[in-house]
Amino acid sequence: MRIVAMAAALAMTASGALADELDDAHKLAVQGRDSYWNCLAQEYSPDNLMHMSERDFTRDVASACASERQNFRVTLVDYLSIQFPDTGASAHMTTANKAIELAQKDIVTAFVRHKAPK
Repeated sequence: MRIVAMAAALAMTASGALADELDDAHKLAVQGRDSYWNCLAQEYSPDNLMHMSERDFTRDVASACASERQNFRVTLVDYLSIQFPDTGASAHMTTANKAIELAQKDIVTAFVRHKAPK
């Protein structure tokens, strides 16, 4: 009986620690996302928009904010690895890259709408 109680206590402690780790990883991923979005938003400023084509803007956005982009990728992969430990690392990387791609696409879409004749 004593061993069962100790095993239960260890399991509860481990699950609590995992929940804390998951929560911390989620917070870091959200901070990484926000930092990347804020950096992209700076690229989407009126000074950058005046004479730039959609193609040029898309290329600039894809290369902008390299450190913020990488931080977002790493923190999101870390979070996904904890959240879904049985999923392969390449799937987590694909998800992170897709999130980055969607962020860039949103900024470009806003750019195109802003540039559209009214």
